[in-house]
Amino acid sequence: MKKNLFSLALIALLSGASYSASAQSAQLSPNSVMVGGMAMLPSKNIVENAVNSKDHTTLVAAVKAAGLVETLQGKGPFTVFAPVNDAFENLPAGTVESLLKPESKAALTKVLTYHVVAGNMTADKLMAAVKAGKGKATLKTVSGGTLTAMMNGPHNVVLVDEGGNVASISTYDVLQSNGVIHVIDKVLLPK
Repeated sequence: MKKNLFSLALIALLSGASYSASAQSAQLSPNSVMVGGMAMLPSKNIVENAVNSKDHTTLVAAVKAAGLVETLQGKGPFTVFAPVNDAFENLPAGTVESLLKPESKAALTKVLTYHVVAGNMTADKLMAAVKAGKGKATLKTVSGGTLTAMMNGPHNVVLVDEGGNVASISTYDVLQSNGVIHVIDKVLLPK
């Protein structure tokens, strides 16, 4: 009798673990991408996913300080080139602190919206635009500036800002309910 109870308990435990794993994988769609140690779920919007990425805490703080949370939770679609924390740390000393001050909100908003393009520019669309432009594609940002997309090798897109700074895309096609995020290694700056 004890052996049967133990067997039933073990089966119930394993069934529960199996169900739990199945439930988790049902939440993670095949389009989920890991960013900052967390799965970015295509069913969530840009802000809902970004707040979970350990690699984007500075970007999230900046979006909050600029008052752009509601905008980036909007319908979109938006393409966001999202700099990692290290990208912000590599800016000249004091830049981030200065931009996060309330009196710098307009400048911060301009920098952040310079990383956003209207529409859903997946990696395939970016590469097709570069090919159609014979090696370069000009992207109009929400801030009103431009970014230049170019290929760096057969499968890597780089972005060049108006000052000539180059950012590489390290993670492509982080699909969102209201657009797509591409993770980049530098902060892009408008003129």
